[in-house]
Amino acid sequence: MIQLLSKQLLVALALGWSQSGALAQASMLQQFTKDTQAFLARYASQGSVDYALIKKQDQKLLALVEQIAKMPLAGSKSEEKKSFYLNAYNILVIKGITDKYPIEGPLKIPGFFDQIRHEVGGEKLTLNEIENERIRQVYKDARIHFALVCAARGCPKIRSEAYWPQRVEAQLEEQTKQALNDPHFIKPEVATKKVLVSEIFKWYEADFLAENASILAYLNRYRTQKLPATYQVDYYTYDWKLNSK
Repeated sequence: MIQLLSKQLLVALALGWSQSGALAQASMLQQFTKDTQAFLARYASQGSVDYALIKKQDQKLLALVEQIAKMPLAGSKSEEKKSFYLNAYNILVIKGITDKYPIEGPLKIPGFFDQIRHEVGGEKLTLNEIENERIRQVYKDARIHFALVCAARGCPKIRSEAYWPQRVEAQLEEQTKQALNDPHFIKPEVATKKVLVSEIFKWYEADFLAENASILAYLNRYRTQKLPATYQVDYYTYDWKLNSK
């Protein structure tokens, strides 16, 4: 009888610790998302980032980077990890640029995407590893290419808000629609019967064709003004200049 009670007590304690840990984890993620929301609302507007101002007030950015480093992710729900990695990527890009600002663009920093490692949830990851191994390979969602902002003008416009676990799917849908209806990002040419698109569609073609017959078909899923089926898809040169104000 005593042994049975002891086992029940141990189970109860374990459950209590587990629930307590889960609550603490959720609280940390909630706080990080809230802080990211405030940061982007302050420093990102109309698709541009005020790196000069961030440089003068970098304590808020440093606090976010510390949260990213220490975030416990074991046991997190899929949408929690998805929103976290999207936010973490965008914040770490801003941190990398701010460290070297003023600078012409991300490619002026050697190894910016594929060599420099960041502490992310207890792991050491490059930006490419966050994108490819923690987001693309896991979620297989082409919409993320309009949410990950690489600090270049050629990227889709950065949102002035964080991605939230409970809203991330709706936010990605909205972000994709905005990008694919932006005449500066998707450029139809009536005279030549072409549509010029970002090289993102070339680099990640497999992602866009996973559930679509063509790039044109993918575009028309989200466009208000559909592109004629006779249009050819071509690519304009990616603009790597900094997306600064």
